[in-house]
Amino acid sequence: MSEAGKRPSFTEQDALKFHSEGRPGKLEIAATKPMVSQRDLSLAYSPGVAVPVLAIADDPAAAYDYTNKGNMVAVVSNGSAILGLGNLGALAAKPVMEGKAVLFKRFADVDGIDILVDTADVDAFVNCVRYLGPSFGDINLEDLRAPDCFVIEERLRELMDIPVFHDDQHGTAIIAAAGLINALHLTGRDIAKAKLVCSGAGAAAIATLDLLCAMGLRKQNVILCDSKGVVFQGRDGINKWKSTYAVKSTLRTLADALKGADIFIGLSAKGAMSKEMVASMAAQPVIFAMANPDPEITPEEVAQVRDDAIMATGRSDYPNQINNVLGFPFIFRGALDVRAREINMAMKIAAAEALAELARLDVPEQVAAAYDGHRPKFGRDYIIPVPFDPRLITHVPAAVVRAAMATGVAQKPIVNMAAYAERLGSRLDPVAVTLSSIIAKVKQSPKRVVFAEGIEPQVVRAARRFLEDGLGTPVLVGREASIRDAFSAAGVRFVDGIEIVDPESSSHLKAYTDFLYARLERKGYLKEECADMARKRRTLFAACMVTSGAADSLVSGVTRNWYAVYEDLLLALDPKPGRLPIGISLAVCRGRTVLVADSAVHDMPDATQLADIAIEAADAAARLGFTPRVAMLAYSTFGYPSGERTERVREAVALLEKRGVNFEFDGDMAADVALNPRMMSMYPFCRLSGPANVLIMPAFHSASISTKMLQELGGATVIGPLLVGLEKPAQIAQAGAGDGALVNLAALAAYDLGS
Repeated sequence: MSEAGKRPSFTEQDALKFHSEGRPGKLEIAATKPMVSQRDLSLAYSPGVAVPVLAIADDPAAAYDYTNKGNMVAVVSNGSAILGLGNLGALAAKPVMEGKAVLFKRFADVDGIDILVDTADVDAFVNCVRYLGPSFGDINLEDLRAPDCFVIEERLRELMDIPVFHDDQHGTAIIAAAGLINALHLTGRDIAKAKLVCSGAGAAAIATLDLLCAMGLRKQNVILCDSKGVVFQGRDGINKWKSTYAVKSTLRTLADALKGADIFIGLSAKGAMSKEMVASMAAQPVIFAMANPDPEITPEEVAQVRDDAIMATGRSDYPNQINNVLGFPFIFRGALDVRAREINMAMKIAAAEALAELARLDVPEQVAAAYDGHRPKFGRDYIIPVPFDPRLITHVPAAVVRAAMATGVAQKPIVNMAAYAERLGSRLDPVAVTLSSIIAKVKQSPKRVVFAEGIEPQVVRAARRFLEDGLGTPVLVGREASIRDAFSAAGVRFVDGIEIVDPESSSHLKAYTDFLYARLERKGYLKEECADMARKRRTLFAACMVTSGAADSLVSGVTRNWYAVYEDLLLALDPKPGRLPIGISLAVCRGRTVLVADSAVHDMPDATQLADIAIEAADAAARLGFTPRVAMLAYSTFGYPSGERTERVREAVALLEKRGVNFEFDGDMAADVALNPRMMSMYPFCRLSGPANVLIMPAFHSASISTKMLQELGGATVIGPLLVGLEKPAQIAQAGAGDGALVNLAALAAYDLGS
């Protein structure tokens, strides 16, 4: 299997740490309006809140205008069928439901809230959920056991005036249907004539068969099998949902049913299908073995007996993963955007067809990079899109919207679909998309990255993740015994592929000493001092490794001040010719990302340095996938009030004009003018076509203060400072950074923002 396709590996401690670190859990509530003055409070609550209250009482549809109802989904469960873990109760289901809400937000900007109902009684569960309608735009049922889930969904759909959607049923069905559309296309089959055998008769299996039959599969061509064998007419103990697919047949086993079958749908258990069963199927069999975590049969086992099969599984380490995250965020996005009364069969079919169509389109670079540089092309190993395909957010919701409008369930039809698609694209978390793209590109060309502080617990965890994520080879600096002890203390197993370099015993120590002495002899350093520094200063040793070509890039800083690490780097690394090293911070707040520079290196830059900083920052922004719009910030706006520091900013703008740079820029301007379109419009001569996304600060302290204030008071996520402009790539972590931040920094170092 490819590096890109390997399943993430982690220890139990890793999982618990992820969920407990910082604020426990994975969700928080954030206010969308300012709450800083008495007027704000009066508007948000009493007496101002009475106005929208009365408006909604007069017109219930106004709730979508004045509250979060139109973007809010309840993720509801009683924990009776948690993942593959069984009935562990409502409280144990909470981490999963939080996770589902996180996926809603990450992929489709839908706000989800987990609702855990502590009862196994169907009537009590229904009676609880039916009264939640006023708070939410949709209900997502999750991890409910069969057959209760059928009854619960059916009754809630009748009782509620908002969509109710059991994702374990319909999500799996939609993704499987998308894959099957393309598998039938590749094998030249007509769905109306195909013979299908389904192993498993739970919620997902029944929903999949229902959807496929709505798309043209004939019930007489379906054989359903459960743990007791073929579901046939007259068999004792089959419920009404299974009985829908009960056949008049003498076949009794799965092996009997599969002889000559075109399609196998597996939603049962590991090992349910044998190689002999595969061999007995028709030519070009379609095998969807979707049991989790282990499929009914593996692709390797199928390949031993057939070379003409098309396979899909529920796993990420094989081609064609049936993954619900391809469906539910985007289906709910579309349903919410038109205020659909329900998610009907036409909308499900539209989602499946949109996913199938997307897999047949040319693959963008972001997706291609995730396949180790081999651009996937529609075919047997690529019949379903991958979850990080950025086109999902525009492609699938739009199809769902069109189906909702065509079938009359849309209460707020969308007139301009092109504008709607544009709005959908803007909902994606820009930093998450950017980092995903960068990580995919690094996987395409893995690097050797030195982690200078090799004995720190977060560093050893980061090194292991860096290796397992297919990003390259991690090289840890330190004594081998100490590093191995650090792995043990962190509860992480040391594995082949992680390298250790001990400066004390390195065969390169003399060469690095000579290199440093040649650079520093006229700066007051003795050769013995250079030898001592190379041996004892881990960041400096790592920088020598990168300079000599023994590694591609480095990460350091978890135990030291940022600037102290930077000074060590400068002892071994030079700026790129004609470039200015700077620090850039990415600040993400409420879906907007701005790059702030210089946030680390230059204390009080002069006009020439400010112009250079703008060029470096715009170049880095372009490398990150942004179209740079650069604002040269000051306390003034276009000359008022004037002052010495404002003059330097205006001189920098004039220098950029003379240099004829190929990006938008303007200044001097205050931050509110740079970021607020309404305020910017007061200056019609402003050369920026929209709000700035690159902010050039007049001084290092301005950048440092503003980003830290944004982080602490404004709830922004700040990544960086990221270092650009050196001849060799290196990144400096914030002191105490965790393993996740280190992996991202290592990927950024490998990607080299300044190249």
